[in-house]
Amino acid sequence: MIRITGVSAPLSYDEAWLRKSAAKKLHISEKDIQGLEVFRRSVDARKKDRVHFTMTVDVVMDKEKTVVSRLRDPNVQSVLPYRYQLPAGAVLPRRPVVIGLGPGGLFAGLILAQAGLRPLVIERGEPVDRRTRSVRQFWEQGRLDPDSNVQFGEGGAGTFSDGKLNTGTKDPRARKVLQELVAAGAPGEILWQAKPHVGTDRLPQAVRNIRQTICEWGGEVRFETQCVGLLHKEGQLTGVRIRCHGQEEEISTRHVVLAVGHSARDTFSMLQEMKIPMEPKAFSIGARIEHRQAWLDRAQYGAAAGHPALGAADYHLAVHLPNGRGVYSFCMCPGGTVVAAASEENTVVTNGMSCFARDGENCNAALLVGVEPADFGVPGPLGGVEFQRKWEKAAYALSGSYAAPVQRVEDFLQGRKSTRWGEVTPTYRPGAVPENLNRCLPEFVTESMRQGIRLLDGKLHGFAMGDALLTGVETRSSSPVRILRDDSLQCPMLRGLYPCGEGAGYAGGIVSAAVDGIRCAEQILLDSARKK
Repeated sequence: MIRITGVSAPLSYDEAWLRKSAAKKLHISEKDIQGLEVFRRSVDARKKDRVHFTMTVDVVMDKEKTVVSRLRDPNVQSVLPYRYQLPAGAVLPRRPVVIGLGPGGLFAGLILAQAGLRPLVIERGEPVDRRTRSVRQFWEQGRLDPDSNVQFGEGGAGTFSDGKLNTGTKDPRARKVLQELVAAGAPGEILWQAKPHVGTDRLPQAVRNIRQTICEWGGEVRFETQCVGLLHKEGQLTGVRIRCHGQEEEISTRHVVLAVGHSARDTFSMLQEMKIPMEPKAFSIGARIEHRQAWLDRAQYGAAAGHPALGAADYHLAVHLPNGRGVYSFCMCPGGTVVAAASEENTVVTNGMSCFARDGENCNAALLVGVEPADFGVPGPLGGVEFQRKWEKAAYALSGSYAAPVQRVEDFLQGRKSTRWGEVTPTYRPGAVPENLNRCLPEFVTESMRQGIRLLDGKLHGFAMGDALLTGVETRSSSPVRILRDDSLQCPMLRGLYPCGEGAGYAGGIVSAAVDGIRCAEQILLDSARKK
């Protein structure tokens, strides 16, 4: 297969245009092309009067090596199609256990099942369909289920987001993740989009289908089941203690993938009591900033805004302040809504989500400031958890309910409480209360956000518009702890325990967490092969 990079294509291109362009680039006849597909496509909007696509295209033809060697063009290379290969020869006397059914646990369970090891996967929350009803109930009625919510349940926290799959990881296993998602019903274009996304409306189907695949391969999935203890002897894991509807049970195993997610605070406390080595980790806090999507489309695409090939525009912004802190956008949701994401009673936590079509009136993103363990004010590995909880409770106290404090950007920059909305109407449910975010965020964070908003407006004009909204608080950008592991991906003090994914401090999004789940599963397979 020949891979052509750097192809510039008009917004109105079609397959005929691609074939003609590829043939011209390769100096061959179009009839010599046996197959052609887009491998990667991104939008180049640096020049607003010439918005276009930049593409990588794969071509199948005879005598590929001859053509490549003749051209001697760095943008034309021979490549092999990606094929994931399972480590061979895995045999375990007792089935492995996966704790958590977010991206890390989902893909760890899938790989272990495909290898024939019949994993047991436990998830404290509900199956995705019932979980969706519980989440809707919280958003509409303010009734929170602490065990099944935006953070906990089948699919993990990413299920109620944009389903964004763009990642900084260069690990080739990311291709395996995308392929499995497509096989499970996700849109096929995620295989070639530079910034792929599934959407909150489509991700549940893919998650459900992957879980069913795990079961078809001999695995077992138990919902509303929580790990409440790890059994061990002489530094070796020997089992787990689980609880389901008040009944406890011990499961014998020597391999556990611990993929509990970044909000499993009770699990972190259990691990601390067991003296499992952990350390506090830097993360970020702030608020959701919300604009009109129509403004962003015009700002990013100029006259091309609204072209059906482009869809809703997005952004990624960052600035480094003189005070040494960074301010940046995160988890940007075009055409989306700001949602309630609390997992503990009497707290307010925000997140963002959008459906596949991204056709909502507003866009939103987290506007975050980095915080370090020195900022937490509480010593020990769980200092970051207490820091998060403090500001989540402060946000709840402002309204006395799960309604979120919201402030117009103009008011925020002037340091005054908001009393009204302007051009932008808040999308947050179960409600928004005009407030002053200085009352529910640390002063160093709000001051950094004020500086950051003004500077970011220089990068994206209109970002600091007065009627844009800030909804607080966003505290769950990543895990506040890291559960230590060695080169074998195991806990150094408890062999057989594999801390995994975002909650353990080793990932930052759906794809990177899924990749880490695959890596942990592979280590179990390799370990079992060595002990045969």
